[in-house]
Amino acid sequence: MTHDSAELLALMTTLGREARAAARQLARAGTEAKNQALRLAAAALRRDADSIKAANALDMRAGRDKGLSPALLDRLLLDDARIEAMAKGLEDIAALPDPVGQEIARWQRPNGLDIARVRVPLGVIGIIYESRPNVTADAGALCLKSGNAAILRGGSESLNSSRAILACLRQGLAAAGLPDTALQMVPTTDRAAVGILLRMNDAVDVIVPRGGRSLIERVMAESRIPLFLHLDGICHTYVDGGADLAMARKVVLNAKMRRTGICGATETLLVDRKVAASHLAPLVEDLLAAGCEVRGDAASQAVDPRVRPASDEDWSTEYLDAILSVKLVDGVEGAIAHIERYGSHHTESIITGDEAAAAAFLAGVDSAIVLHNASTQFADGGEFGMGAEIGISTGKMHARGPVGVEQLTTFKYVVRGDGQTRA
Repeated sequence: MTHDSAELLALMTTLGREARAAARQLARAGTEAKNQALRLAAAALRRDADSIKAANALDMRAGRDKGLSPALLDRLLLDDARIEAMAKGLEDIAALPDPVGQEIARWQRPNGLDIARVRVPLGVIGIIYESRPNVTADAGALCLKSGNAAILRGGSESLNSSRAILACLRQGLAAAGLPDTALQMVPTTDRAAVGILLRMNDAVDVIVPRGGRSLIERVMAESRIPLFLHLDGICHTYVDGGADLAMARKVVLNAKMRRTGICGATETLLVDRKVAASHLAPLVEDLLAAGCEVRGDAASQAVDPRVRPASDEDWSTEYLDAILSVKLVDGVEGAIAHIERYGSHHTESIITGDEAAAAAFLAGVDSAIVLHNASTQFADGGEFGMGAEIGISTGKMHARGPVGVEQLTTFKYVVRGDGQTRA
C-alpha cells in the first residue's frame, strides 16, 4: 500500500496525535487495569491462534517467494508453541512489579524539603523492527506495562502476522477500559513513513530500532528523536586456557546452534592458544557435525580440511545463520583486544575455571552483557527475568542491555514542602 506524500504525512500525524493522547491516559492508569489488559490480550492470542497462523502463512509464502534465507524464515515463523510463548510472555509481564510511581530515592534537606525521585513513563515510543513478528507482542506489552503508548512499524515481511497480533493486544486494552490507540501500527509498508516517524519529535519521545545495519544507520542519520540503539549482535565466546573441555563443547555448541538467527547467537569463537592442541579440534568438529560452516584462521584450518579460510570481514560479520568464525588468541588480553576491535558491544562470554581470568574478562570487555561459563544465547530479557524485551541496547545512555519495563521509564523529582521560600 502506498500513499502520496500529503496523505502519508496526514496519516502519520494522526497516529502521533492519537498516541500522545493515549499516553497521557495510560500514564495515569492503575496497575490492575494494565495487568488486566495484558492478561486479556494473552487470552486473545490463544483464542485467535488459528487466525494468527493463517496470517503468518501468508507472510511465510511471500517470504519463500522472495527467497528469504532459512534463518530469516525461521525468525518469521509462528506456530502453536511460539504463539503460546507470546501469550505466556504477556502474562509474565503482567506479573512483574509496576515500575510507574516507584520511588528510586528519597531524602530530606536541612530546610525541611522532602525530595523523591519517582519513575514515570517515557511517553510515546516509536519501535521500528524487521521480520520477527513476536516483537509486536513483546514491545507492545512492555510499553503497556510501563505506561507508554507505542507506534509500531514492523517489517513488510511480517505485516500480516503483526497485524493479527496487534489486534489481540488492542482487544485486551479495550476490554480493560484503556484506550486501544495506546498501541498502533503504521499501516503501510511505504519506507517514507519511517522517515516521517523519525521527524515526529512533537509526538514521539524515543525511537527503538531493531534490525540490520542498514536500518540502524538510516535511523541514526535521520532521527530527530533520542534513540535506544540495538546494533549488530557480533557476539563472541572465548574459550580460555582454564576452560573445562566438556563444558566448553556444550556451551559453544549451544551459543552458536541453538538458534542461529537471534542477536545473542555467537558469531566468533576465540580459543586461547595455550589449549589449541587439546580444545580446538573437538570444538570445531562439534560445530561441523551440527551443520555449521566454520571459517577460521590458519590454525583452525589445520585441524580440519572442511574449515574455510576466514577473511578480515568475517570477524566483523553478524551471520544470523549456521556460520561461525574461529580464531586463536593469546589469553584474556588477546580476546579482549579482538572483541574491542571487531565486536559490537553486545554480548560476550568466557569459558574458564580460572577465576582471575574470568574477573579480568568481565571487567575488561566493554559490552552490554558479559557472561562467565554460560551461553551467549541467554542475552534475552525473558531469560533475565524481565518478562520480555524490546531489544538489547548497545548504547551507554539510560538503557543498556535488555530493554524491559524499568528501562522504558524515566523519572521526575517530587518535592514536598510546608511553605519554604528560597533566600
